[in-house]
Amino acid sequence: MEHVISGVVPGSIAQEMEIEPGDVLLSVNGQAPKDVFDYRYLLNEEEVLVLIQKQSGEEWELEIEKEYEEDLGLEFENGLMDDYRSCRNRCIFCFIDQLPKGMRETLYFKDDDSRLSFLQGNYLTLTNMSDADLDRIIYYKLSPINISFQTTNPELRCRMLNNRFAGEIHEKVWKLREAGIVMNGQIVLCRGVNDKEELERSIRDMTGYLPELQSVSVVPVGLTRYRDGLYPLEPFTKEDACEVLETIHKWQKKIYDSHGTHFVHAGDEWYILAGRPVPEQNVYDGYLQLENGVGMVRLLEEEVKDALCGVSGDERERKVTIATGELAAPFLERHAERIREKYPNVQVQVFPVRNRFFGERITVAGLVTGQDLIGQLKGKTAGEKLLITEHMLKSKEPVFLDDVTVEEVEKALQIKVSIVESGGNDLVRHIVE
Repeated sequence: MEHVISGVVPGSIAQEMEIEPGDVLLSVNGQAPKDVFDYRYLLNEEEVLVLIQKQSGEEWELEIEKEYEEDLGLEFENGLMDDYRSCRNRCIFCFIDQLPKGMRETLYFKDDDSRLSFLQGNYLTLTNMSDADLDRIIYYKLSPINISFQTTNPELRCRMLNNRFAGEIHEKVWKLREAGIVMNGQIVLCRGVNDKEELERSIRDMTGYLPELQSVSVVPVGLTRYRDGLYPLEPFTKEDACEVLETIHKWQKKIYDSHGTHFVHAGDEWYILAGRPVPEQNVYDGYLQLENGVGMVRLLEEEVKDALCGVSGDERERKVTIATGELAAPFLERHAERIREKYPNVQVQVFPVRNRFFGERITVAGLVTGQDLIGQLKGKTAGEKLLITEHMLKSKEPVFLDDVTVEEVEKALQIKVSIVESGGNDLVRHIVE
């Protein structure tokens, strides 16, 4: 496979060497990298010899002196520099199986690639990995690796993943642990399947992988309205959520007393469903599973507090609308009130968007579509701009999951859309500036 360069980071070594998009990387230190792992490993030298083929066909041999782990600043058309590995499971809870027809093709690709776990934080089932794949992770010392456990009961795991090899997870995780590979775990909880006693068993078994397994998140299964012919899963109730939290809090105390870490964490949705306050930030052990919806509510609250701390405020006048999922709306209302304490003339309208596209059981902001924004906010937005989170959009592109663009939303709603790209500080800045 040709490693075609798609971009060069400004100010990087590659830019200094006049490498350009469209050039092809041929070799590093005389070796043609098989994939991104090889490429990064070969670059871990203070002196490297890079062979580049220019678009004209001319080959440039570049001698580069740099810091040991310093990157060249190259971006490739294929981020993995190799073919992507697809998932071989047919999990009863798979979200991709619950997508409607007619969406963009890439959304239907099920990845189960260890390289994406390392590079992007994706979760692996390990069913797609041979001993050679594990040995490669160990050889390159790739950490952390994120693993979808779902359950530690081998028979149940085979049934949940619909893969007869899924029960072999213990041997693979133990091999990674013995090699000192840092891991994070995930349990997608399904009502009546891997909850209650099975959840107790899974947490107990997973403590055996401490400290290399540094955290475990427990998140509720996401259920869309497109489940015809799929396994009959039911949504969790408030009582279920309370029971899940009691189990997790019990184990947090037990593990903290013995290991100094809370280890197992509940996704924010459990606290909201149960009607309970989210924990203080010290309980999250440094927010190790933030991208999995664990601690996002608490972190945003702390960041908003920090952004407003020491600010005297003033009489400036602003009017903005925030569109979000139903899950986050009450918390953003609270943040808006805090901002108004400092800036009394700043008006913030928080609009919770019902997810009619995927179904109203889906309440997270990251799955809000452009057509739901247009359909529910038309004629209702107020002020200078509409704020949305970057999680609603395709990575690095102003496009929603349903392929509606930000520009189309702006035209339909007749309001400028501003994208909040980071946490609480960026949210406050977008509102008051």
